[in-house]
This record gives sequence, structure tokens and C-alpha cells, in this order.
Amino acid sequence: MRSSHPAEPVESSTSTSDNPRRWQLRGYLSSRARRLVAGVATTVLTRGIGILVPLMLVPVTLDYLGPNLYGLWMAVAALTGMAAFADLGLGNSLMTKLAPCYATGDTRGARRYVSNAYLSLGVLAGVACAVLWSSAGIVPWSSIFNADGSAAATEARSMALACVSAFVINVPLSLINRVQYAYQQIAQSNAWQAAGSLLALPLTFGAVHLHLAPYAVVAASVFAPVLMNAANTLWFFQRQMRELRPAITCVDRATARNLLQLSGLFLALTIVMSVANSMDTLVITHALGLASVTAFAVPARLFAQLGLLVSVVNLPFWTANADALARGETAWVRRAAHRMIVVSVLMATATSLVLVCVGDRLLSMWLGTSLGTDQWLLSGLAVWWVLLAAISPCFMVQNAAGVVRPQLLGWSLYLAASIPVKWYAARHFGLPAVPYAGALIYLITVLPAALRGYRRALAGAASADVEPTRKEMADDGYGAAARVS
Repeated sequence: MRSSHPAEPVESSTSTSDNPRRWQLRGYLSSRARRLVAGVATTVLTRGIGILVPLMLVPVTLDYLGPNLYGLWMAVAALTGMAAFADLGLGNSLMTKLAPCYATGDTRGARRYVSNAYLSLGVLAGVACAVLWSSAGIVPWSSIFNADGSAAATEARSMALACVSAFVINVPLSLINRVQYAYQQIAQSNAWQAAGSLLALPLTFGAVHLHLAPYAVVAASVFAPVLMNAANTLWFFQRQMRELRPAITCVDRATARNLLQLSGLFLALTIVMSVANSMDTLVITHALGLASVTAFAVPARLFAQLGLLVSVVNLPFWTANADALARGETAWVRRAAHRMIVVSVLMATATSLVLVCVGDRLLSMWLGTSLGTDQWLLSGLAVWWVLLAAISPCFMVQNAAGVVRPQLLGWSLYLAASIPVKWYAARHFGLPAVPYAGALIYLITVLPAALRGYRRALAGAASADVEPTRKEMADDGYGAAARVS
């Protein structure tokens, strides 16, 4: 929420009354910087909990369900792997549209966006659940998951209904996290998400202790985040910000069209990026054969965790940028972007060096056997992820401004150009050349688009009604934070 305590100067040759707007701005910038730091820290913690909880559940659920039913559960869970596309880009669109409403105090416009988003995804989830349950008796679940025997076939149906239902219901409920991010309640949103992950522990352990049916144990695990998102939604709209709660009377065609146009761009960008990042194994299969896929895919998955860390660290920067851009505070955005680039690159470089030096040993410990991973391959993967880390803050600025087309163009060109170049590199220079070829094409296609989009986002904000002076913006909130009493 907005800070109600403006900063007080410790040392100054002039009184605050000489320029009250300067000190009010300094206090707000300091508050934004603190929220950004808190958001990054709590996001990393939340994602850590989200990784740790499933690992803690593995011994208990595997022992209770047995290898066959546990494997069935994992196969069913793979159906929900399209989480990035499930909300059709509406989550990102809503977050981008709400941030300027928060900056300008436009609660009426914000409520229209919230109402249209919840109605759209609520109807979509309702229809999907109706189709799922009405067709549950005719879908050959046992054939889909290769479940043998009548008992396994029954469990396949029950587990599929539990997992997919939880996934579908959670699509509109998870919008609350986007709303809280837009309203600078990042730490609060992360706390609710962490609580949802942790809730799975007592629910699942309780189901096992009560000797419930296998599908009930699975349901206890997958519905925990759903229940916490529902509780968060009720608390936020009924107790914290009643003025934003969705209402059918706030739904209108113009707002819905505006929201859906941006969400369509985000959806297209997500699809193109996902396809582009998934083509390596297919290219390697055709260039070098299936035996080389494993040698690439396993270390690539290890380095993918680095990519997850980079995205987690930069996500809070999205809404902080949106708030600053809506106020025309482009100097803050530039300085913060430079700092986030440094932080992301240093973090990615340090982690990559560790993975390059001990990656083969980590993989041997993980798999129980040595793959003999090439150091040049590990180094190439490190170059790829460090490059993405350096560009990520620029994308966060564009996302905040709703400037998606340059990214979409850059990634589309990358997808088209990288496939033949990676195939040629793999055929003539071997497996380690693939990530280097990808990095080269990225520099030629995505980087120029990223820089163009970044400049466009800043240019759009520079035309805001009120532009703070250079002297006021010289204190960008990071230095001010150290001087606030």
C-alpha cells in the first residue's frame, strides 16, 4: 500500500517547508524501493517453500500410494503443465492495467478491470469444469495414462478429476495474486502463497493418517493452494479493499476489449517463448540422434533452475516499474533497471560458475551415475542464462508499460532463425555448440527488440502530466532509504 509516512531529512541546508514536494517524493521513492527489496526477498522465499514442500511429501505419498499409483499421480499432474497458458494472458494483462490505477488512485477504473477479469476467467473455469465432469464417464482415462486393471482405471479417473478440477478452479482464484502485486502488496501476496504450499503438508499427512482413498490423498495435496487463494480473495475484497471487489455491474464491453487485447499479446508472447525454448531437444534429435538428447537435456534442466531464480528475482520489478511509469518517474525506472541488471547478472554469473565447476558432480550425485558432461556445454548454458538475466529487467519495464509487440517480434525472429542455425551448429561443431548458437541468434534478434521496446516504454511515460525534475529524481529511493529516520 502507499506509504503514509514521508521521509524526513537528516542533513539539509534547507528546511522541508522550502520544497515539501521534494521530500514527499523522496519518501515515496524510498518506500517503493523498500517494497521492491521486500518483494524480491519474499518471492525467493516463497518459491523456495514451493520447491521444498513437494520434496517433503514424496516419501510419505510414495510409501502410501506405492510406485504405480504415485506414478499415475505424476502422469495426471503432467496434464496441468500448461499453467502458463491457462489464464489466456489475462493475469499479466490485469496486473499491467491495474498498476496505473493504483498510481493515480483510480479505484473505479481498477474495479472495472478486476470485474471483467474475474468474470472472463470465472466463466471459462465454470465451462471447463462442467465439460470435465460431464464427460468423465466417457473419457478413456485408463488408456490415456496406461493404467492396467479395473482398480487402476478407477483411480485414474478419480485422480484426473481431482487434479484437473483443482487446476481449473485455481485459474480465476489466482488472479488475487496479480491484484496484490499491482497494488504493491507483494510481500503479503507471497505470504499467502507460501501458506498455501505449507497447508498441503498437514492436509496430506492427515489424509494418510486417516487411511483415506488414494484420490483423497492427492486431492488434499492439490487443493491446498486453491483453498488458500480462496481465503486470500475473500480477505482482500471483503476486509482490505472492498472498493475493488468484483461486481457484475462494473463489467463493460470497452474495458473487456482493452483487457483482452493486451492479454492476447501476452498469450502469444508466452506461446512463442515456450516453443522457442523447447526446440533444442527436437533440433538435437534430428541433428545428432536421441542418444545426444539426454546428454543435453539433463544439464539443461539443471541450468533451468537458474532461469527460474532470475525470473523470480525480477518479477516484483514489473509492478514497481508500472507504478513509476504511471507517475512519469522515468529516471527512477532507468536507475532501478540498471541496478536490477547488475544484480541479475552477478547472481546468474556466480551461480553459473558454481554449476560449470561442479555441475558434472552434482548431476552424478543426482542421477547416481556420471554422464561425462562436456565443460563446453556447461559453459554454453551458463552464457545463455547470463545473457537472459541481463535482458530480463528490460522486459520487466516493457511488460509494466504494456509494450509487448517488440518482444513478440524479437522472439518470433529468434524462433525462426535459431532452428536452422542450431541444427547446423550441432551437425558441424557438436552438441556443445547448440547453446552458443542460441546466444548468438538471441543477440541478433531479441536484444535489439528488447532495447527498442525499453526505449518506447520510457518515451511513453515521459509524456505523463507531471514529470519530476532532475534534481528531485537524483535521489532515486535507494539512497534515500538510508537517510530516512
